[in-house]
Amino acid sequence: MYLLFCPCISDPGLRASGITHDRDIRAFDRALSRCRSFGIGVRYLPCPESLYLGKNREPATFSERLDTPDFRLLLEHGEDDIRAMIATQGPPLAIVGVDSSPTCGVNRNWRSPAGREPGRGAFLSRFADIPAFDVYTVAAYRVYLAGPLFSDAERIWNIRIAEFLRSYAYEVYLPQEVGDSTAMRGLDAHLEIFSQNHTALDSSDLVVAVLDGADADSGTAWEMGYAYARGIPVYAIRTDFRMAGATELVNLMLEQSAVITRSLQELHDALPCPVPVPLPADEKQQQR
Repeated sequence: MYLLFCPCISDPGLRASGITHDRDIRAFDRALSRCRSFGIGVRYLPCPESLYLGKNREPATFSERLDTPDFRLLLEHGEDDIRAMIATQGPPLAIVGVDSSPTCGVNRNWRSPAGREPGRGAFLSRFADIPAFDVYTVAAYRVYLAGPLFSDAERIWNIRIAEFLRSYAYEVYLPQEVGDSTAMRGLDAHLEIFSQNHTALDSSDLVVAVLDGADADSGTAWEMGYAYARGIPVYAIRTDFRMAGATELVNLMLEQSAVITRSLQELHDALPCPVPVPLPADEKQQQR
């Protein structure tokens, strides 16, 4: 079980001069850290641009310097090498590319000086049969799990969702696991809990919110609103079949600020990059 990375994610020096910034380096590091943390293997594509034009090259679009017979032949040989590797090691979970690259873009590529175009770059387009994610999407894996935690049933459901998310290589912050789960806390603990959860929200990439119940939990609603205002994507799960209105699953302000899902499977399908975590050997044996 592995992800197939563009090599510049590990070695940014392979990229054209002047296009890599600090936020790119942080995203590259976090994407690789996600794989290390969850035991996901990493393999690397060749870098067609550096093989053809060398390192320390000036940025250029595909049509300016790469639209040649020699470069197309290089891409063909690169594909043959990767297909041979896949034949022996099995298919990757996905390819991790870098958007805007003329060769390794996932959602957009720089084909001509006219501007970015939608679609994969010239090299990644040769692997249309393999799912692909932009590196920034893979790097966004720190989840704040917001939800009511006042009953055994609520806490058990929260833990189940957290375990579900962790099984897809998401790092989950769950308030009840760090002390915010008892009515016995004193007033002196309130500021500490608020500060701890606030800090966790600020450092999260995504919020997953539990919206079951006749009405949304007030703390969860605050966390969702705060995340939305900060530009942090919010994904909500509501398995409760009750409606908040004729057409509303929940309060319209919450519904319009989040992607609402109705099951764990729908939540999985809505999340930007769920990557299955390899099962330990003993668990694999138990499933046989």
